[in-house]
Amino acid sequence: MLHSLIFSCFYLFLAAPASTNTSVMDVLFTEKLNSASFIQDSEVPFFVANLDDLFQKHIRWLRNLPRVKPFYAVKCNSTPAVIRVLRILGTGFDCASKGEIELALSLGATPDQIIYAHTTKPQSHIKYACTRGVDMMTFDSEEELLKVSACHTKAKLVLRISVDDSKSAVRLNQKFGAKLSKVEKLLERCKELDLEVMGVSFHVGSGCTDSSAYRQAIEDARHVFDTILLGFQMRLLDIGGGFPGNEDFHIQFDEALDEFFPADSGVQVIAEPGRYYVESAFTLAVNVFAKKVVMDDVTEIRGADSDTVMMYYISDGVYGSINCLLNDPAHTNVAPSERRYQSIIWGPTCDSLDRVTDTYWMPEVHVGDWLLIDNMGAYSVSVSSDFNGFDKAHVYPVLSAHTWNMNVSHKTFYLHQEVL
Repeated sequence: MLHSLIFSCFYLFLAAPASTNTSVMDVLFTEKLNSASFIQDSEVPFFVANLDDLFQKHIRWLRNLPRVKPFYAVKCNSTPAVIRVLRILGTGFDCASKGEIELALSLGATPDQIIYAHTTKPQSHIKYACTRGVDMMTFDSEEELLKVSACHTKAKLVLRISVDDSKSAVRLNQKFGAKLSKVEKLLERCKELDLEVMGVSFHVGSGCTDSSAYRQAIEDARHVFDTILLGFQMRLLDIGGGFPGNEDFHIQFDEALDEFFPADSGVQVIAEPGRYYVESAFTLAVNVFAKKVVMDDVTEIRGADSDTVMMYYISDGVYGSINCLLNDPAHTNVAPSERRYQSIIWGPTCDSLDRVTDTYWMPEVHVGDWLLIDNMGAYSVSVSSDFNGFDKAHVYPVLSAHTWNMNVSHKTFYLHQEVL
């Protein structure tokens, strides 16, 4: 996941030449930025959510993976406008808690469009899923089966298996997934408890760019499907999430699906994309509210190779929306300038761990300037906190006139009422 820091004052940002293709985004963003109530006398960070990007990502998904129905991972970004758009586009939803199920249902999702994709669920959350008719849920242990048997006898279970995630940026299979050697025993226990098992799921980890990892996981899932001695009629394969949100993503596993789960097999294939849909759709704007010029002989600066270092303090940080940088390092792109300075960017809190960037060369900026950070849609909004009492970033969803006009006549499309 790449994060680019683009440094500019907003008055320069708004000075771009007008176009005959002026979009709702252009108009709304300009009006909002010029509104005294929106930005003047305020340093509160905010996101601009480009909903057009969601449409483009969905079209790309349908074109490249026509057999795989996406169930959007709500945990990645739970902004209501995102949920509404994806619901209208026809995705399902991967929910990991009672709260996420409540959110999806409140925004128009139906129970059969939800998979409760968490293998270790609080008992009260299982009961809630039962009362709301959310039946499809994952498991990977006997203890989880006992809870489900006590709370949700009509559950349609999906066995999550552990697969090789060694080629992924973020590995998950130490925490989740049953070893293949344990599968038969777990299925036997399901039979004893009179629980229905409808399919198999796996997750190769986030940021996997190796097609062979998917192929091996799909083959492992096929082995579980072939465990038919116990009489289960499995009909669902969940290939998990972790798909990158950039245009360079070209992982191919169609051949593996066709080989092990051909189209005429009667098996529905789903996935749980999160960052794929939202990463590039969100741009974060943060305010520079403080600045220091320090000398290396006065205070030790990690990574500095000159005496003078500029230190900037911005209105969001790693305890807020920029938490994602802890796992995904930022890559900076700055506007051309005649002179650059070694600089460090800090978050707003009193914790010295709240360091957004290491030392690097950049043009000088000033108190009151705003910095734009792109590709910030994944695990930013949903994981931010108000530590130290700082405001969380607001989200402003925008949609172009082209997308609006292209879809407004569709019988299920009511963005003017629902999304904005």
